[in-house]
Amino acid sequence: MRIGIVSDTHDNRSNVERIVSLFETARVDRVVHTGDITKATTLEVFGRMPVPVCGVYGNNDQERESLEAAAREHGIALVDPPLRLAWQGRRIAVVHDPEDAPAALGEPADVLLHGHTHRYVEERRGDLLVLNPGECAGHLTGHNAVGVLELGSLAFERLRF
Repeated sequence: MRIGIVSDTHDNRSNVERIVSLFETARVDRVVHTGDITKATTLEVFGRMPVPVCGVYGNNDQERESLEAAAREHGIALVDPPLRLAWQGRRIAVVHDPEDAPAALGEPADVLLHGHTHRYVEERRGDLLVLNPGECAGHLTGHNAVGVLELGSLAFERLRF
């Protein structure tokens, strides 16, 4: 199973359109957003994807009513962090702010996904793989990226755009 990982889109619609295209080309089976969606229009774009989309709210997701309505309308599972997932025998914890990781890791996990920092992270902490695909909101020109995680092997590919 291939998981598309995206964070901190901050309502940059042109980047979100590009992200959806990248994920479709990469043939991901699911998409996880690690927060800071900001506006409901972002969810409208992700909602066109033919795969399930889920994620967590970030600190800049202040328009909760419109985000919740758009998530419902487009079948996107969006919750307050932490989000715990179990796919293909892998345990995945999703938070926005990496400072929230200790609470999310109260239960064993194979993978921790986070955003918030706009900085790329791919590191092993013992048996835990920690990932943040990095910037994709357009704040750092030339550094936009999302990630694709192959759950079977835990191989991670960063897609820059």
